[in-house]
Amino acid sequence: MRRADRLLQIVQLLRRHRGPVTGDVMAEELEVSVRTLYRDIVSLQSTGVPIRGEAGVGYVLDEGYDLPPLMFNSDELEAVMMGLRHVQVRGDEQLIRTASDVIAKIAAVLSPEARDEFIEAPLYAPDFGVEPIPTARIELKDVRQAIRGQHKLRLTYEDAQGEMSERLIWPLSLTFFAQSRMIVAWCELRKDFRAFRTDRVTYMEVLEERYRENRVTLRNRWWKLELARREKEAAEKAAIASE
Repeated sequence: MRRADRLLQIVQLLRRHRGPVTGDVMAEELEVSVRTLYRDIVSLQSTGVPIRGEAGVGYVLDEGYDLPPLMFNSDELEAVMMGLRHVQVRGDEQLIRTASDVIAKIAAVLSPEARDEFIEAPLYAPDFGVEPIPTARIELKDVRQAIRGQHKLRLTYEDAQGEMSERLIWPLSLTFFAQSRMIVAWCELRKDFRAFRTDRVTYMEVLEERYRENRVTLRNRWWKLELARREKEAAEKAAIASE
């Protein structure tokens, strides 16, 4: 890796972490010696990059500092294109159009060499052999807007047995699986986290009322419970298999 690229990577690494990052951790990721890493830190600081910390304790990048836009390396360009191609295959109609717009915007400001590398990235997300996703009866863009604004949703929901129920939910995320799309939410009726298939929502109303608890905090709590549930199921299956 060229030294200029490594210096950019140091800044990127620090941006990814909210707390101090030790020199050992950074040196291991960058595959350089700790001594080289410390020299690079000093070099960045001398050019005005607001890195605080010291050897043996860790380093942080002050908030407000940013790199010039779109300074992507080859791996980053491929990662971006891979994600956008996946959206073009599995996203809803608005997201598919938006992904195409994003590709055009990024390509327009890249250098000719980087643009070719971006557009021709050899990574794809084909839908061969994948069952079509059932059509949602609601506008998914409205769900995304409700999530961003932390607005409650009123749903009429049909379960797998065809039973209908009215739900008032706090939408936390919209998850795109290979064969379904799910709204992860806190359900006021069940007083617990639930996932609702969008193709089983027969009616939806976005309410003016907002839920107060931070959606990121709620989503993190749901994910911890989900991981614990999966670990328990895996342990139970392993126990049965060993009998």
